Amino acid sequence: MTVPLDRPLDRPLDVLTVCGVGMGSSLMLKMTAEDALRALGVDARVECTDVSTARGMRPDVVIGQEMHTSELADLAPVVIAISDFLDKDGLQATLRDRLTARGWLA
Repeated sequence: MTVPLDRPLDRPLDVLTVCGVGMGSSLMLKMTAEDALRALGVDARVECTDVSTARGMRPDVVIGQEMHTSELADLAPVVIAISDFLDKDGLQATLRDRLTARGWLA
């Protein structure tokens, strides 16, 4: 289910952080995403997972390395490819832009 661009969410944002195995790098990215979302004041549930499991889920946002997000481009309304798992400021800026574009962040 895709939420229209101009409709705010009336529930916490569902966010997946994805890596190949769903353990190490996706867990680091989960912590970075939680910090970035908290700094933006966004109520969100962030889960880390692997690519295969992610395919069966319907999150609002997917965050991961491009090699994984390219496989999941149609999984969520917002898919963000990152290169630095610990760059909270960079992720925060990207999240701000992408969530604002969807109408999910004022």
